[in-house]
Amino acid sequence: MNQTVVTRFILLGFQNLHNYKSALFLVFLLLYVITISGNLLIISLVAVSQSLSSPMYFFLSHLSSCDLLLTSVIVPLMMNIIVREKESVPFFGCITQFYLFGALATAECLLLAVMSYDRHVAICNPLRYFAIMDLPKCIQLAFWSWFVAFAVMLTTTIQICRLNFCGPNIIDHFFCDLAPLLQLSCSDTTFMEVHNLVTGLPATFLPLMYITATYISIFITILRIPTKIGRQKAFYTCSSHLTVVSIYYGTLVVVYLFLSKEQSLNVNKVLSLLYTVVTPLVNPIIYSLRNQEIKLAFLRLVHLK
Repeated sequence: MNQTVVTRFILLGFQNLHNYKSALFLVFLLLYVITISGNLLIISLVAVSQSLSSPMYFFLSHLSSCDLLLTSVIVPLMMNIIVREKESVPFFGCITQFYLFGALATAECLLLAVMSYDRHVAICNPLRYFAIMDLPKCIQLAFWSWFVAFAVMLTTTIQICRLNFCGPNIIDHFFCDLAPLLQLSCSDTTFMEVHNLVTGLPATFLPLMYITATYISIFITILRIPTKIGRQKAFYTCSSHLTVVSIYYGTLVVVYLFLSKEQSLNVNKVLSLLYTVVTPLVNPIIYSLRNQEIKLAFLRLVHLK
């Protein structure tokens, strides 16, 4: 029996909001410009400021790089969908977006775990902090976070490419995510779903378990600090990272663990905006507003100009 091979996917985006497409486009354009500017500012400040040479800021610059790339993989195409009301994407273009999005999202999870390790050493072993977190070790931790993320997603993407797509080609989403791709495949996706559980969930949620265990240890250490000022200062150094982790993982857990397939057609789009658009936007804001050293580095940079 002859089967039509799908060569393009049609992304529908926000079908119910076509009457507001001009306003939506302007909002997302503004958010995108702010996101790119904010993350580039963090990267630039860490690169040129001697006061931001500690391991914490080294990892923060990698997190900002990840956020910048992640939002750039999603938002430009999404704005194009809003303007044109739908968008036809080549098969390999869709697969490439899926791969890059998945790899960058996984890299963010791993980088957040590495940053929690950095905070753990700073709070629980402050006298040996710079000896433990020397530059070679920081480079290794950052490298393996990126490498593991892209390697894990490569195996998943190869499995996606082996599936047959011969039926409907309409994706009711604003980007090429795993769930709608599996729904459109005319192959048996059981192996793919098992493969995703075996590789994807550990890469995403093992870091969350590690972060949780790390912060339990950090809080125990903070409670043992004899002075109130000392406890407040120690907690303050972790508060930005903890806020970012809560926003990012809170959304991921809801989207991928608690939403039913029926709900995901509508609610998933809104929640997906949180970790594809909002999180990359608020991360530099959270770190900038709650970090005096970044504020001072920015003021010095402005003064030099």
